[in-house]
Amino acid sequence: MFGTARSATSTYAKVAMETGVAAANPHKLIVMLFDGAKTALANAMQQMKNGEVKAKGQAISHAITIIDGGLRASLDKTTGGEIATSLDALYEYMSNRLLMANITNDPAILEEVDGLLSQLREAWEAIGAPITTKAAPAVSVQDNISPRVNSFVRA
Repeated sequence: MFGTARSATSTYAKVAMETGVAAANPHKLIVMLFDGAKTALANAMQQMKNGEVKAKGQAISHAITIIDGGLRASLDKTTGGEIATSLDALYEYMSNRLLMANITNDPAILEEVDGLLSQLREAWEAIGAPITTKAAPAVSVQDNISPRVNSFVRA
């Protein structure tokens, strides 16, 4: 009659992700792609440990899809210049390493790619962090209409 707790959790996670995507700015979407790839790799690692060959392959394929179809596809090599070209090569390297991890069943390769994704995610988060500036102190200004002092105007 009622769905399982697992299906309810899965549905909640899907709705939360869709809501996050709809409300996200382009910078946040890239962070979400990094998070999705890292989640797929964690899943692949677990499936590899469990000996679940099919599920491991699906999780690795999902990570490759995110890297190639999301992160790599979002690069603008014309505007991004050398940085975009270098990232493109790095994403290609990661995808190739993940294919090798799937073939050889090597968890160390999954950890290597996860580490690269973590470093890129941290760098991406750092460049997107809001810049905080000190607010200008309130100053007293006299308006031209009345002799009273107005202290709500900021310089």
